[in-house]
Order: sequence, then C-alpha cells, then structure tokens
Amino acid sequence: MASQPHIRFCTSSDGTRLASAQFGSGPVLVKAATWLTHIGHAPAGSVHAALIDEFSRNGTYLHYDTRGCGLSQRRVHDISFEAWVKDLECVVDTYGHERFALLGFTCAAGVAVEYAARHPERVSHLILFGGFATSYHSTSHPDPAVRREGDLLVELAAVGWGNSSPSFRQVFASRFMPDATPAQWNSFDQAQRETATPDVAVRQLQAMYAVNVKDSCARVRCPTLVLHRKGDQMVPFKQGRRLASLIPGARFVALEGNNHVPFTHEAAWTTFVDEALAFLDAAPRAKARGEQPAAPVHLTPRQHEVLRLVAKGRTSKQIAQQLGLSPRTVEMHVNGALAALGCRTRAEATHRAGQEGLL
Repeated sequence: MASQPHIRFCTSSDGTRLASAQFGSGPVLVKAATWLTHIGHAPAGSVHAALIDEFSRNGTYLHYDTRGCGLSQRRVHDISFEAWVKDLECVVDTYGHERFALLGFTCAAGVAVEYAARHPERVSHLILFGGFATSYHSTSHPDPAVRREGDLLVELAAVGWGNSSPSFRQVFASRFMPDATPAQWNSFDQAQRETATPDVAVRQLQAMYAVNVKDSCARVRCPTLVLHRKGDQMVPFKQGRRLASLIPGARFVALEGNNHVPFTHEAAWTTFVDEALAFLDAAPRAKARGEQPAAPVHLTPRQHEVLRLVAKGRTSKQIAQQLGLSPRTVEMHVNGALAALGCRTRAEATHRAGQEGLL
C-alpha cells in the first residue's frame, strides 16, 4: 500500500507552485504530470497508489500534480503544452536528478516525448502509455468530423463540469472507462470535480487537443517502450501505434481491453507493470541493490538477428517471412536467446540484450 507522501512544493519558471512527492530509493522513475490527479489523495486500490507501490518497490518514484489541479496552484495564468514541459524541468531540477527514466502516462505522453527530445542526456528510458503524437486540433489534415468531436468535448466541459448533475461529465467517464461499474463511474466523476475547476478543465482540454510532438518524436534517442489498449475509446489504438512508429527503435506493446487506463484487477495492468519493470530493470537496478552482475551473454548470429527484430515489435510470423524461416524455427531461436539471457519474456530479453550492447 502506498505510504503517506512527504509533499514538496516546487516553483516553476513563471512562479507557479507545483506539489510533488517522492517514494523509495535507487534508480529514478519520474512520472510526468497528468490531468485529474491529487498526490495528497491516492486511495488504496487506485491506479495512482498502484503506480507508487509497484515502482517505489524497485527504485525511486517521483510524481507531481499538474498546474491548476490537485495540490498544485489552482489559479494559474498559463495552461499550455510549453508550460507543462517547463514544469517537468522544474520538478526534476528541484530534486537534483541528473539522469532518470521518464513515464508519460496518457495525456502526459507528449510532454515526456518533448522533454526527452530536448534533454537526451538526462532521460535513460522512456515509457509511454495510452499516448498520442497529434490530437483533435493539431493534425495537419484534420477530418472535419473529428475536429467537431474535439470542439464538442470542450463545449461539454464548459457547460457541464461545474454542474451538480453528473450527466455532462459522464460523457468523459464513458469514454475513459466504458467497462466500469456505476460505482467506478461515480468515483471518477467525483475525482473530476475535486481535481479541477470548470475553467481549468476547459483550458486543459484545449491545450491537450493542440499537442503536436510528431517532429520531436524523431529526436528521441533513449530506449522507448510504448503501450496502448486495443479498445481505447479516449485515444484510439491507431494513435498509440503511430506514436511508436515515429520514435526511432521504439518497442510497441498492444494491451487487451477498452478502458483508457486499466483498473489494477485487469490483466492489462499486470502486463503493463511486467513490461515496464522488465524494460527498466536488470543491470542498473541490480547494481543499486548491491547484487553481483550477471555473467556475459553469448548469442548465436541467428539469435542476434531474431532478437533485433523482436525488439522492433515483430511477431514470430513476421520474422519468419522476413528471414525466410518457419515460425517454429523462429520460436526455437527466440527460446534459445531467452535461455542465454536468463529471461522469461521477450520484453525482458530485449531489454537485457540492449543493456549488454547486443542489439
């Protein structure tokens, strides 16, 4: 269970106060601020509490409330993408973290991409979940119907966010978590009202819908893991896949399910945690815990070749077609590489192989 946070306030470049909290020790993972968070309130069983528990157990986990929300300064002049990037810069500089892994969860994925592109020397690993490179108002060739959808969501927030009736806000809830129970919808509705005022909600949406990090994606130089749910109705699956395709060498993992962010009891949550920890773990964290480094790894040339394609997100069938092998032979080489690397999953294997310089 997540412990009570020791909240620290940072001052961004324009004077905005940001509430932050850090947990655990060891290698650092920073979570870029997302909308609808309150770091002073992470109830047991919530995604926010689970993130703290999972990642502070394996290292240092740092998160903060975005400007205008949660415990951060509520009345702010500037709510924009550039302000969000400056806020991330402020938080990591305040804590003095020179190099760290960065988690861009949902609407913060673009902020994480932009920071990694601007500061390649500081980001060791990048994890993006449920994110996008462009949005309703930032695509180069917008579909009028899609643009109208974005306008309508902003209008709904303007009209109904502060309304005592939840009907307007439940439009967001139904897209965010279509498979939720009525009780979970009510909880999400309460979080919407508690974490942001109607004015901030509208401005947050307008800023999010204007995000465009397509060019910045090409400048990311660190290992990158991108995850997205197949049935996501808030950010369509094709957006997540496109985001991964724009980042050099990014690994893409498709997750089952429809909710934008999985509940902690869903299989997709377990997969996300396993993939993320495998991506971050191995040598650096073992060293931080005082463990002996693993013995050097030796792969055959074919195992090297197959594993490089696995790291690019290829399936066994795709690899077989590309190399002129049978899928069964590809699986044999994959299993051989797993055994040589001492790993259980492909994600673990590609991560360790990358750290060993084998890819």
